[in-house]
Amino acid sequence: MAKTVIVVVDGFGIGAMPDAGTLRPGDLTADTCGHVLDHCREAFGRPLRLPVLSSLGLGLVHPHPDLARRTHLPVAAGRAALGYPGADTFAGHQTMMGADFSRVTVARLGDHLDEVTTALEAAGHRVAPLDGRPLLVVDDAVLVHDNLEADPGINWNASGRLEDLPFDGPGGILAIARTVRAVAPVARVIAVGGHADGPLTQFVRLGDAGTVGLDTPASGFYRNGGLAVQHLGAGIDHTRQLPDLAARAGIPVTLVGKAADILACDAAERHPAVQTADVIAHTLEAVRAPGDALVVANVQETDLAGHQQDAERYGRLLEQVDAGLAALLALLDAPGDRLIVTADHGNDPTIGHAYHTREYVPVLIHRPGADRVELLPDAGSLADVGATAAVSLALDPAGLANGTTLRPGRHAA
Repeated sequence: MAKTVIVVVDGFGIGAMPDAGTLRPGDLTADTCGHVLDHCREAFGRPLRLPVLSSLGLGLVHPHPDLARRTHLPVAAGRAALGYPGADTFAGHQTMMGADFSRVTVARLGDHLDEVTTALEAAGHRVAPLDGRPLLVVDDAVLVHDNLEADPGINWNASGRLEDLPFDGPGGILAIARTVRAVAPVARVIAVGGHADGPLTQFVRLGDAGTVGLDTPASGFYRNGGLAVQHLGAGIDHTRQLPDLAARAGIPVTLVGKAADILACDAAERHPAVQTADVIAHTLEAVRAPGDALVVANVQETDLAGHQQDAERYGRLLEQVDAGLAALLALLDAPGDRLIVTADHGNDPTIGHAYHTREYVPVLIHRPGADRVELLPDAGSLADVGATAAVSLALDPAGLANGTTLRPGRHAA
């Protein structure tokens, strides 16, 4: 019997990828891990207490004075490029679980108005631009627009007031979003229904890089209750992702935190949670259950701290995560067990904006029974993390749509 646990510390990057400055040149200096460590040492008058992350090899892949450069734990440590365009939680998790996002692009809605309009009209909808701007009003009720809460061009939204039309059903917000999804080249089309403080057209604003969309927080959708949301990802064969592959092999699958919201697997046990303490508690509960297991847990609050540009909160959350990892290590001590700590993108809370940052992420693997510390070659994609986890579960990684098993390249000094 063996358990594999993947803990995704959302937004925990370890340094800018070479193309990180394509959208914002300043992002070439992004380093979520290093900048949080530096800021918190100054703010707290002490280094962050991250003994477990250090012992898992974080200091081997991200050298820093506050991280140990040696460890006696049987770990393999490396870093991964993202393997998908931009820096996005949904795309990151789907890629990590084995999806191929090579055909997904970063695109503004304004560059695809003709094909979106054609698709909507073919489905029987009335479509018009709003005052000549690059967003669409559908059936006088739903706005199809760039998502202004993610990096420009990552996601599009279809947003409507529930007073005007239903979320589900023929002609509803979700049906409109599905029509858009069929022709959209981006990672996500998000259907959003809620109760706004007025007509949605009052809350349209310019975003970065020529995008235009609904200012969803300003609209009142998040304040007024009754919010309905569904994420429509790019075409993914979920049967060729790690959770479904494991479930078909009879391995119980548990999805915790945001992973429970965005990963597909009909057989999975789901524990949605935002609070880090709840994510850790659900993860520990799943690990304590007898028998084999695949557990994928997302720690979302670190990402929220990055969006809030709050490096001190980010640091305190890392210490909380570190304590949770200590409890997991105590349970995952059988030779076949694996604890994999990684991330989905960066979110540097010192960078000066509230968007994700395109960074390498750590890949820290605890391997009970191994006799040495080993360094992994750089992974070309987060999909390599999923392929490596598949092998730890005695599954054939060829069953995934994407990913190559990570094999140690050399021994650590």
